[in-house]
Amino acid sequence: MYLAVLSIILGQVLLFSSWALVAYATIAAIAMVSFVKLYEEPTLARRYGADYEAYRHAVPGWLPRLTPWRGQQDRTDDRPR
Repeated sequence: MYLAVLSIILGQVLLFSSWALVAYATIAAIAMVSFVKLYEEPTLARRYGADYEAYRHAVPGWLPRLTPWRGQQDRTDDRPR
């Protein structure tokens, strides 16, 4: 969702050629990254512990995976579900 919002703002930058929107996109990106690093990740780590850490190591933080993540099943069982 964060990337979608930033993509929309950056699309507006291209459409309107506005430096004000570049500044807005920069401020929004800093705010989003700060929120994720300072609130979301620590909260999820406390709530889900080792499962969340395994998920974090298997899934990129800001860019989507090309294949779905299936947790422990990825390493032990490749049968379709």
